Amino acid sequence: MMQMQKLFGLVLVLLATAGLAGCSVNPATGDQNFTGFMSLDDEQRIGATEHPKILKSFGGAYKDQAVITYVNNIGNQLAAKSELPNITWTFTVLNSPQINAFALPGGYVYVTRGLMALASSEAELAGVMAHEIGHVTGRHTAQRYSKATGASVLGAILGIAVGSSAVSELFNVGAGLYLKSFSREQEFEADSLGVRYLSRTNYDTKSMASFLSKLRSHSQLEAKRHEKDPSSVDQGNMFATHPRTIDRVQRAIKNAKGAKSGTRLGTVDYMERLHKMLYGDDPKEGFIKGRTFIHPELQFRFEVPEGFRLFNSPRAVVARGPKGAIIQFDMAGKPYNGAMTSYIPNVWAKRGSFQRFEPLTVNGLEGATATTRMRQQSGTFDLRFIAIRQRMNRGDDRIYRFMFLTPVNLTERLSLGLRQTTFSLRSVSFSEAQKFRPTRILIKPVRANDAVQTFVRQMSIGDFREETFRVINGLGANDNLRRGKLVKIISE
Repeated sequence: MMQMQKLFGLVLVLLATAGLAGCSVNPATGDQNFTGFMSLDDEQRIGATEHPKILKSFGGAYKDQAVITYVNNIGNQLAAKSELPNITWTFTVLNSPQINAFALPGGYVYVTRGLMALASSEAELAGVMAHEIGHVTGRHTAQRYSKATGASVLGAILGIAVGSSAVSELFNVGAGLYLKSFSREQEFEADSLGVRYLSRTNYDTKSMASFLSKLRSHSQLEAKRHEKDPSSVDQGNMFATHPRTIDRVQRAIKNAKGAKSGTRLGTVDYMERLHKMLYGDDPKEGFIKGRTFIHPELQFRFEVPEGFRLFNSPRAVVARGPKGAIIQFDMAGKPYNGAMTSYIPNVWAKRGSFQRFEPLTVNGLEGATATTRMRQQSGTFDLRFIAIRQRMNRGDDRIYRFMFLTPVNLTERLSLGLRQTTFSLRSVSFSEAQKFRPTRILIKPVRANDAVQTFVRQMSIGDFREETFRVINGLGANDNLRRGKLVKIISE
C-alpha cells in the first residue's frame, strides 16, 4: 500500500511538471493551452512533410493558374490579419470533386474545387478559408496531439502503478479517438476566429453562415441520393466529435451579429472564376455517366446494373446497390505473369478462404473468379473476386479487378446483373472515348421570364437535377429566381 502511494505521488509530480512546462499562450485567444509536445517549429515541419501526401491523395492541385492566384490572394489577405501573419502560409486548391476543406499545422490550408463549386461568392469561400486558418492560429493540432500524448504517458504510468495493461490500453484508445478529428469546442472556436478574420478583411461576416447552410442542404441531398432520411444530417449524439452543421449555422449567425461586418461579397468576380471549372470527376481519373464508368485516357469502360449508383475516388470506383450490395472496381498496382487463377489467392487476397476458383474469358481477355462467404455483424455476405488481365503492346500489362459483395439472400437475384457488369468491361477507341465529355460549371444570368425549370432543363446530370440546381445556387425549395442574378448550371 505504501509503495502504491509513492507511485501515485510520482504520477502527480510528473503530471504537474509536464503541465507547467507544456502550457503556452494561444496566439489567437490569449488562453493558456497545453501544447507542450508540439512546438510551432514542429507544426511547420509536419505540414511540410505531409503536404506532398495530401496532394497525392486528392488527385493533385487544380492547374488553373487564374484560380490558383485568386485563392492565394484571398488566403494571404486573411492570414495577414490573423495572429500568425509571419509564418509561411500555403493555400492549395485540390483537384477533387469532394466538398472538403481542411488545414495542416504550420499554415497549410486546402479547399477542393468541389467545395468551390458549392460556394457562390468570394466572401463564402473566404469564410471557409478563415475557419481553416482559425484551426492553425488556434494551434488545435498541437493541443490535440499534446493531450493525446499526455493521455498515453498517463496511461503508461498508471499501468505500471497498478500493474494493469488494461488501464494503459484504455488511455491509449481514448487518445486514438481524440486524434481522429477536432473537438466540438475547436470547431466552434475556428468558426469564431474565422468570423474575426472576415471582419478584419472587410468581408460580409454573414457569409460563413450562408455557406454552412448550403453545406447542410448538400448533405441532405446526399442523404437522399443514398436513400437515407435527409433529416438524419441534423441528428447527433453526445459522443459525436464534430458539432452538427445546423449548430454551426446558428453559432455563425450569432458570431456575425457580434462582429463588425464588412461589405465585401465579390459575387460577380467569384462566379467568373467558376465559369467552365470542372465539376465532378477529372477525365484523368475516369468519370461517371449514369451507370457507366469510362476512362478516356486508359480507354476502357464498364456498366453496373440498374439499382446501383456509381461513385469515383482516386483509389477505387464503388457502386452501391440494394440492401448493402456493393461493387468495387480498381486496377492492380503491378503486372502479374502467372495464371490468373493463382493471382487471386497468391497476390490479391492471400488470406481468403475460397470455395472455388474458375478461369474465364472476358471479351477476349484472360481472367479468373473466386468466391467466398463472410459473416459480419450486419449479416452474412457472398464475396466474389474477379481479376482480368489485358496484355499491352509495351509489356505494361493491366489487371482489372472487380469485387462483388452481396447479402446471401440477394446473391442469386443479382447474379445476372453482376455477370453483365463483368462482361461489360471492354476497350474503347480514342474516337469513342472523346464522345464522353466531363461536366463543367457554366455561369448564366437570369433574364426576363426565366424560371428555375429554364436552367434545370440545361443540367447534364442524371437525377435530382432540380434539387442539385437549388443547392449549388443557395435556393430553398420554394425560392424563385431574381432577374439579373448569376446562376450555376452543370453541363458538358
